Amino acid sequence: QVQLAESGGGLVQPGGSLRLSCAASGSIFSINVMGWYRQAAGKQRELVARITSGGNTNYADSGKGRFTISRDNAKNTVYLQMDGLKPADTALYYCNYRRQWSSLDYWGQGTQVTVSS
Repeated sequence: QVQLAESGGGLVQPGGSLRLSCAASGSIFSINVMGWYRQAAGKQRELVARITSGGNTNYADSGKGRFTISRDNAKNTVYLQMDGLKPADTALYYCNYRRQWSSLDYWGQGTQVTVSS
């Protein structure tokens, strides 16, 4: 099993920044994909960004140019730097982990991001 510990969410004004962190522990495979998803009230969960253990990234259009995903493989930790936050970014943000050749997703409990004046 894999456990994901998220942190960094909070309340921020429009135009502000937050950095989310997610540390994975447990049965970690060296080849994996980690990412961030979000779910706003009344909407489906959607991809924000993903990054492979090799450093390849993929961004949804919603955060492209404002968000940056990175990871520290030695610490089994993935980060999401969010700049220029908008009210539309308000959502529960979930960390995701998947081993290569696996269809099993592991999820964190979520960290709330609220962008409001």
